[in-house]
Amino acid sequence: MDTQPVIVMTGATNGMGRLAALDLARRGARLGIVARSRPKADALWQEIEQVAPGTPVDVFQADLSLLSEIRAAGEKIAAQYPRIDVLINNAGLHAFSQRVTTEGYAEMTAVNYLAPWVLTDALRDRLIASTPTRIVTVASRASKQAGTIDPLNDLTDTADFTRRGSSPRYGRSKLMDIMFTQELARQLHGTDVTVTCCCPGFNTTGLGRELPLAGALEKALTALNIGNPQHGADIIVKLATDPAFADANGGYFAAKTAEPLQCPEIGRGEGIQRALWDATADLVHTTRRPHSA
Repeated sequence: MDTQPVIVMTGATNGMGRLAALDLARRGARLGIVARSRPKADALWQEIEQVAPGTPVDVFQADLSLLSEIRAAGEKIAAQYPRIDVLINNAGLHAFSQRVTTEGYAEMTAVNYLAPWVLTDALRDRLIASTPTRIVTVASRASKQAGTIDPLNDLTDTADFTRRGSSPRYGRSKLMDIMFTQELARQLHGTDVTVTCCCPGFNTTGLGRELPLAGALEKALTALNIGNPQHGADIIVKLATDPAFADANGGYFAAKTAEPLQCPEIGRGEGIQRALWDATADLVHTTRRPHSA
C-alpha cells in the first residue's frame, strides 16, 4: 500500500507557498497543486524535481477567484485521490482597488475566503474518510484591522474602496478565515481531522504587487532581512506535518514562534462564527451540514 502522504495545496507557485511546497516535497509528500497558471505550475514542478527528484506532482487548474472552477477542481481532486492527508489553503490576495468577478463577488473576498471554504467543502468527505488528516488555512493578524463583521453584508459587498480603505477589507477576509477554521473545527470534533490556521507574518514576496515601486521596496526589505517568506512557509509546514500540532484543533498560530493567537474579539464567538458559516453555505448553494457540538 502506498504510504506517501498526499498534500493538496493552493498558492504554491509563488512566495511562501512555493517554499512550503519545496519543503513538503523534500519530506516525501505527493503534491496536488491547485493553480491558475499552468506555466507557473510547471516551473514549480521543475524546481521540485531538482530538490526532490521523482516527487509526484499533480496539477489541477482553476482560477481561485471563480467558485465554480474551485468546486470543479475539488471534485477532480476527490475523484483522483483515494486518500488525502492534508489540505493547505494558502492562496491569498491584497487588492488595492475593487474588482468584481464574473460570478459577482469581490475578488479579494472570493480568493481569500470563499475559495478556501468551497475547496474544503468539496474535499470534506474525502478528508474525513482518510483520517488522521489536517486542514491548514493561512489567515493573518491583519484580521485585527477588520473593524466590523456582518456576514450577510460582508460576503456580498462589492462597493468600491480606496487604497487606504483596502486594509479593513483585506483584514475582514482574513478574519473570516479564522472564524471558518474555528467553526469547522467544532463541526469536525471527534473525526480526527485537525483544523488550524496561522498568521504567516509580514512577507515581502509579492508585497503590494499593485503599488508603485513595490519591486524596489521588496528588494530593499529583503536586503535588510525584513519579511522573510521562509517564516511563513515554516509555520505552514509545521501545522501540516509536525506531530506537536496533531491535536491543535481550532488553533490559530503565529509564524516564527508558533505561539497560539486569539481570533479578534469581533469574530471570536461561536454564534457569529456559525452565522458566517451558514451565510456562506447559503451563498455558495451548498447543503448546510448539521452542527456538531
